[in-house]
Amino acid sequence: MINESFVGIDVSKAWLDVGFLATGSAERLAHDEVGIAGLCQRLCEQPPTLVVMEATGGLETALASALAAAGVPVAVVNPRQVRDYAKACGRLAKTDRIDALILAAFAQAIRPQVRVLKDEETQALAALLARRRQLIDMRVQEKLRLNRAEVVQRTSLKEHIAWLDERIAALDIDLTHRLRTSEVWREKDDLLQAIPGVGKVTRMTLLAELPELGKLDRKEIAALAGLAPFNRDSGKHRGERVIWGGRAQVRQVLYMAALSATRSNPPIREFYQRLCAQGKPKKVALTACMRKLLTVINAVVKNNTPWCASGLDLQHSC
Repeated sequence: MINESFVGIDVSKAWLDVGFLATGSAERLAHDEVGIAGLCQRLCEQPPTLVVMEATGGLETALASALAAAGVPVAVVNPRQVRDYAKACGRLAKTDRIDALILAAFAQAIRPQVRVLKDEETQALAALLARRRQLIDMRVQEKLRLNRAEVVQRTSLKEHIAWLDERIAALDIDLTHRLRTSEVWREKDDLLQAIPGVGKVTRMTLLAELPELGKLDRKEIAALAGLAPFNRDSGKHRGERVIWGGRAQVRQVLYMAALSATRSNPPIREFYQRLCAQGKPKKVALTACMRKLLTVINAVVKNNTPWCASGLDLQHSC
C-alpha cells in the first residue's frame, strides 16, 4: 500500500543493523543508550508501519521497550519463522545487513501482530523467576551428584545445597513481596489464588511471562501458550493433533497446575476423567486440561470476577 514503510532490526551484543525496505538500505548503529535513543527519535520523526526484530535471548528487550514506549509499532518474532521465510524466498546468504533487510521484508509479507511488551516491573519479576529456575536446576544437579559422590565431596555438596536452599527461599520472599505490594498484581493474584490447582509459582509465572492474559480470547491465549492443537492431515490421512511452539515456561507451570487441578478442582477433575473414560491417553487428557485451565484463568482475569463467587466453570470459559 501507498506510504507504508517497514523496518527490520538485527540485534547483536555490540551493534544494531537497521534495514529499511523502502530504500533497500541498511545502517549500523552502536547497541548502547545513545544508539537506541537516536534510533527511537528517527523512527518517531518518520513513523514506520511496522518494526520487526528477532527474540535474541533478551538482547532485544531494551530496544523493543524503548520503541514501544515511544509509540513505534514493534513486533518481536521467533527467529525460526524468519529463517524459514528467508529459505522460502531463496535467500540463503546470511550477514547482519542481509538479516536486517530480510526482517523488513518479513514485516511487510507476514505483518506479525504487535503484542503487549513487558514494563520494567514485569521484566524485573520475569528476571527473578528466571533466576529462581536456574537455582532450582543447580540444586537438582547437586542433589544428583550427592547421591553418587565420594566421601571427600559430600561436605562441599551439602554446603552448596544449603546455600541454594537459602537463596531460593530469599527469592520466594522477594517475589511474594513484589506481588503483594503492586496494586495491579495483587488484584490479579487474588483472583488466580482462588482457582484450585493454581499455586504461587504458576501465578507468578503467568503474571510475568503472559502479560496478554485477560486481553485475548480463548483461542488466541491457548495458541500463545503453545496449547492449541494443530492438524496433521494430508489427503485421506488424518494425523494426530499436536501442540507446537508457544511459551515454554508458561506451559511448564500449567502442566503442574493441571496435574494438581485434576485432584483438587472439581470441573477439571470431571473433564479429565471424562476424557480418560473416552479412551484418550492420559497425556492427551492432561494437555486438554491445561488448555481448559488456561481458558478459565483468562476468563477470570478478563472479567475481573472471582472464580468461586461467579460460579465460572469450564463451559462459561470455553
